[in-house]
Amino acid sequence: MTATLQLDHSDGLVLAHKAGDIGLITLNRPQALNALSLAMIRDLTQALLAWRDDATVKAVLVRGATQEGKGVAFCAGGDIRFFHGAALQGNPQVDDFFTEEYSLNHLIHVYPKPYIALMDGVVMGGGMGISQGAKLRIVTERTKMAMPETNIGLFPDVGGGWFLSRCPGRVGEYLALTGQVIGAGDAIGWGLADGFVESAQLPGLVEALVDQPHENGEQVLATLRARLQAAPAPVQAAHRASIDRHFGATDVPAIVASLAADSSGWAAETLAVLRKRSPLMMGVTLEQIRRARSMSLADDLRMERDMVRHCFALRPGAASETVEGIRALVIDKDHSPRWNPATVEEVSAEMVQAFFRSPWPAHAHPLRGLA
Repeated sequence: MTATLQLDHSDGLVLAHKAGDIGLITLNRPQALNALSLAMIRDLTQALLAWRDDATVKAVLVRGATQEGKGVAFCAGGDIRFFHGAALQGNPQVDDFFTEEYSLNHLIHVYPKPYIALMDGVVMGGGMGISQGAKLRIVTERTKMAMPETNIGLFPDVGGGWFLSRCPGRVGEYLALTGQVIGAGDAIGWGLADGFVESAQLPGLVEALVDQPHENGEQVLATLRARLQAAPAPVQAAHRASIDRHFGATDVPAIVASLAADSSGWAAETLAVLRKRSPLMMGVTLEQIRRARSMSLADDLRMERDMVRHCFALRPGAASETVEGIRALVIDKDHSPRWNPATVEEVSAEMVQAFFRSPWPAHAHPLRGLA
């Protein structure tokens, strides 16, 4: 039996229906690789809240729609064109977006029923935010996972500080600063995914799930785990010793110097990537990851909410590193961002620390209600 849940915001960009005792959510914006809009965030939240207290729903499964001729994606992140326009226009909805997105991320992490993410295709940025809190994170041979925010003068938000800092060794710093794309094997090996299924098997997996009744959520998880397959070998694992050595350095200039002193091809490639990133936001990102290691998820999300406010307010409009990064990558597409400061050596400790001062007193923080 199928029952469609009427959602109020996104005009069909999020679909939700109950099949058997499973709540199925489909991100239905394949033409934009299922990138999240504010309306989609609101519909995802509405669906999860509706099913949270529905005893007939034993688990929730989230997946991305595909479209012929478009890339395969679970979710490519937030709608960065919206961020750019909203920041230049002073649109207050940019604040609503991040407050509601981070609240949704937290809801997923603390959801009382199994929440299962089918991370097929591109899983980046906001897509990580709605999958890392899942009880079961399933990847495929098509998974392309990354937190690429430094590429647009941002930082790995949506709880990125929390989940990246819990990767082994200095992998969190490496993924956060470089935005490196990883596949299924590395995602599982580094604690960012739980199991592998070939993409062609996903429809059958969902069908098997909805065709049989379950006594509880644990039985749903057991059904899925029984269908997991052997994961591909990790690709990046060969570089773990180098990652830990270089990305364990004191600060960004020390990381850059460490890589520059390494004659390997991997170090040269990694250094070339860092040279393209915003020096300021790399400093902010490194501080974020290292602070988050000793934080709860809720405190990390509050910290990130402070940080993202500063990304658009410390330097308003076109002066924002984030606005400039988005301009260079997706608006003008010249891929030549004018970062300020232009080098890591020019970034002062005070510039970095400014991002970690909350614009709000604790009692008025937009995420004060997160437990």
